[in-house]
Amino acid sequence: MPPNAYSRTEHLRALWPWLPLWIAAALLAIFSHGPMPLYSTRTLAVAWEMWNHGHWLVPYNNGAPYSEKAPLLFWMIHAGWFAFGVSDVWPRVLEVIFGASQLVLISALARRLFPDRPWVARAAPWMLLALAYAFLFGLQIMYDVLLAVWSLAALLCLTRTRTRDEPRWWLFGLCLGLGLLTKGPVMALHVVFPWLLGPLWNDWANQHRARWYGRGLLGFLLGFAMLLAWALPAGFSGGEAYRQRLFFTQTAGRVVNAFDHARPLWWYVLALPLLMFPFSGWPRAWVALASLRRPLDAGVRFALCWVVPVFVTFSLISGKQLYYPLPEFAGAVLLLAGAIALLRERRPGLATNRWLGTWPLAVGGIVFGVFLFVLPWLVASGRLHGEWFDTTAAYSRFFAVVFLLLGALLLLRGRGEMRRLAFAGLLGTLAINTLFTLTLWPRYDLTQATRLLGAADAQNRAIGYTGVYEGQFHFAGRLDHPIEELHDDDAIAAFARAHPDGLIVTHPDKLDAAALRYPLLAQPFRSSWVVVWPATSLADLRAGHRPPEPSQPPRIFSLDARSRQLP
Repeated sequence: MPPNAYSRTEHLRALWPWLPLWIAAALLAIFSHGPMPLYSTRTLAVAWEMWNHGHWLVPYNNGAPYSEKAPLLFWMIHAGWFAFGVSDVWPRVLEVIFGASQLVLISALARRLFPDRPWVARAAPWMLLALAYAFLFGLQIMYDVLLAVWSLAALLCLTRTRTRDEPRWWLFGLCLGLGLLTKGPVMALHVVFPWLLGPLWNDWANQHRARWYGRGLLGFLLGFAMLLAWALPAGFSGGEAYRQRLFFTQTAGRVVNAFDHARPLWWYVLALPLLMFPFSGWPRAWVALASLRRPLDAGVRFALCWVVPVFVTFSLISGKQLYYPLPEFAGAVLLLAGAIALLRERRPGLATNRWLGTWPLAVGGIVFGVFLFVLPWLVASGRLHGEWFDTTAAYSRFFAVVFLLLGALLLLRGRGEMRRLAFAGLLGTLAINTLFTLTLWPRYDLTQATRLLGAADAQNRAIGYTGVYEGQFHFAGRLDHPIEELHDDDAIAAFARAHPDGLIVTHPDKLDAAALRYPLLAQPFRSSWVVVWPATSLADLRAGHRPPEPSQPPRIFSLDARSRQLP
């Protein structure tokens, strides 16, 4: 069969059943709780401030130009708000659309790169949807999932189609530009190596090197022209400080001597088992990679030219986060699927060896299920104690059944091993997310504090925040005014004098029982607390004075989000 010789019906049939399965799981997970602080709430805060104050060119966060990100995701959120109204529903649906688009694109990419091995095209989307970290991070309203979509689309433009061997360069440049407008110059890193190393995996590039590099360079110029078409007017509109951060600090500052998220050189190597779970626990995957020998498929060579140099580059860059190489998860899946396909052909004995199957993951699932089943007894007997264990014990036996069944599924032998692993990985990740929602989400839910701050902002009462404010209250509270950051006691005192009816939010590691009668509200947040004070009361306490008695008792919220009032 010639490359990509598939009818439209066959293309649509190839989406079943992994695409509806993933969409259903993603919608259940992303709407199981509210937007997550601080990732999702910060993105929504920027989109809200742009929308609320009409800043269409320059993103704003807490009243100041926001240089950390380009505006495409915010514009896409605004498009949905224009059509459906302002809420957090559309941004979350957008993330599900982005994730589904990744699965469709990797399926198309696998069909083009492995025309003689249709198993790879069938397996690749299953493997990508099974990656636990990618699924959970995809629930965040963030830029990296959209960046992965543009990266895959740009790389798809470099591959041959049924009717054309030469890449569609203008589409390549367009996708590159959209990626640059999503997260800035880092987009180029995700696509530059497959282009630079094109002759190693693409026969047309090897035969027409001048056109490959010349027209590819024009594609890069088109993409950066699209970025500059926004960045230049935005830089002049946002002012000198914003322009300096936009063009220099945000990119160069993360490469050498990172100002944020600095990690050691080997950090990504240590993170690989987590990033590639559950396949990092599948012996057959490791054997397939270790058994790679020449000659290699063009698809395997493509994946190597993509994943390896990008992984090395990200390791050399000072600033690191687990989600930075998110677009390369698709490349890793292509490499793994291609390696397993070659193993099936060249060493069928290893491809069917039961000791290389999914039994380690099955044993892990069963052990975890047993732990969840006996957890209520461990808590009741006092062998385990703590808020998380106490809360989890109420639900643990329901989830124990899920993981015991998944473990039993992974113990099955025969055809369909990879698909069973992918299904179990997706369902297990969904179960973990649901357990988080039922147990730990109240420690991330800032609804109570946000309602209080939103009401105060509507009354034009000033709000301060001790430390660095990350935008966590702005969207949910629909705040119209910036929150002032207060970094020491002098700033708190000055704020209280200027705004005697104002409020100040603090973020202490633990509550001071002696001072609990003076705040308006306190609620748990992660491993610490969020406390909302009358500005004058907090200033008096910090100065060593006794504040006036409050007119009403404070509201103190426990872990399960049920409030009580102190006498």
